[in-house]
Amino acid sequence: MSIMRVLIVEDETAAAENLQEMLQEIDPTIEVLGNTESVQQTVRWLQQNAKPDLIFLDIHLSDGSSFTIFQQMEVDTPIIFTTAYDQYAIDAFKVNSIDYLLKPIKAQELRQALLKFSKLSQQDTDQYLQLLRQLAGEQEYKSRLLIPYRDKLMPVIVNDIACVYSTNKNTEVFLKDGKHYACTTALDQLMSQLNPHEFIRANKQYIVARSAITNITIWFDSRLLVNVCAEVPERIYVSKNRAAEFKAWIVK
Repeated sequence: MSIMRVLIVEDETAAAENLQEMLQEIDPTIEVLGNTESVQQTVRWLQQNAKPDLIFLDIHLSDGSSFTIFQQMEVDTPIIFTTAYDQYAIDAFKVNSIDYLLKPIKAQELRQALLKFSKLSQQDTDQYLQLLRQLAGEQEYKSRLLIPYRDKLMPVIVNDIACVYSTNKNTEVFLKDGKHYACTTALDQLMSQLNPHEFIRANKQYIVARSAITNITIWFDSRLLVNVCAEVPERIYVSKNRAAEFKAWIVK
């Protein structure tokens, strides 16, 4: 029996390490080829490396929805999605995926997903991937967001957004005109609604609009300091590990 070669696409280090450990406990012969953390990093990896046998793909990545991978390239590798609870994702995956695993992933559910994958015919795989490409093509990004403000809902035009900032307790949308509003939507969920060509998850606290960036400073430790056209509560840094990816996104 041939060795199963796996790519893990997951932007949370602990979740990626946990999945790898469970895979090797279930079958020590499984070879994990790599772990990518973003849409753009995954696209580059798939373009530059031999095709894996199976991809474990988180639906919400650091720079947007993983569905955008299918919009940028042809993917012909079977995929098992991993996701935090997300009713939209679950409804879609029941129809279109080999399987999906809710976080935190349980060993027995992982084992069942691998068994399901092992029984797939090539025809099953081809049909499933075609459905996924259709689903990715149907995804639309928001042009407006409804932001609760006092006793009203404020329609905010997405193109007016400079950045979105989040702490453990609060999320705020900062506009290019200097206004800012509290928002009840989590950063991951917001990023999945925004076009990844126009917005990027700069770090765990910030989503940044390409059109709002005024300049970028190369910091002393190879991080990037991103300056935008709005006053923000704290500086926007891009880590050394993601600096090349961020610069490539800027000039796309």
